[in-house]
Amino acid sequence: MQRPVAFYSAGAKLSGHVHGADGTRPGQRRPGIVVCTGFAAVQNIYLPEICEALAEAGYLALRFDYRGFGESEGVGGRVVPMDHVQDIRNAITVLQQQPEADPERIGLYGTSFGGAHVSYTAAVDERVACTVSTVGIGSGRRWMRSLRRYWEWRAFLRRLAEDRVRRVLTGTSSYVSPYEIMVRDPYTEAVHAERQRRFPGSVADIVLESGEAIIEFAPEDVVDRIAPRAILWIHSGNDELVPAEESEAMYARAGEPKKLVILPGLTHYDVYQGEGFTRVMREAVGWYNRFIPAS
Repeated sequence: MQRPVAFYSAGAKLSGHVHGADGTRPGQRRPGIVVCTGFAAVQNIYLPEICEALAEAGYLALRFDYRGFGESEGVGGRVVPMDHVQDIRNAITVLQQQPEADPERIGLYGTSFGGAHVSYTAAVDERVACTVSTVGIGSGRRWMRSLRRYWEWRAFLRRLAEDRVRRVLTGTSSYVSPYEIMVRDPYTEAVHAERQRRFPGSVADIVLESGEAIIEFAPEDVVDRIAPRAILWIHSGNDELVPAEESEAMYARAGEPKKLVILPGLTHYDVYQGEGFTRVMREAVGWYNRFIPAS
């Protein structure tokens, strides 16, 4: 079961859902996990299944929409990582206030670009006791450069510079397809086409300013601040959207306790379905049980 929850971040009312509260005995306090979605995504895609798996393992799980996305208020289309980090920190606060939650046993789970968000948040928020990052990025600049040929990268940087002038002189940024920021490989293009078919309206334009904000975002620069709190990075071995080197770079810079799991043969989207999803959740729950056990 799940119940709706609302909270505020930078004055915007955010919408979320708490999973796993049913069956909690009076006075019982469970560890809680804030579950964070990926690039320009919403909480009703992929996250419900993740939250239910965590709830079955004995955890409270909170999913939510970042400001300006899905059911949340705020200026639409702003994929600004540091705004999302602030939203996650506020989600931690509201999870701690749930009557079934143990406020001292809080974890994070992030998938895709959300994996980058939770890696950064764990570094700057000491309330986070244990983190799992799945197929996330360590450097926004390196990742966005990897998606483009050299001349395309140079043209993209020029376009961002022109948009910066526009924002300063007019107060507005251009709106573009999210795929002009996150260039898709053929498999990702097919997956997103199917997602749009199943969830009409789930893909909306975003501000071009997002590209500049992502380039400046580098979780790998702060992950050394997570220790002695625990973090696990999980990555698909055949990921053509986010190279496994992104998680490897963060792992190399972090202190103990840490763990890196590379799943051979899996693609970026295999972590959400079938055996890939089962393997990811087995690793994630095992990690949480070591540091914030549900029993």
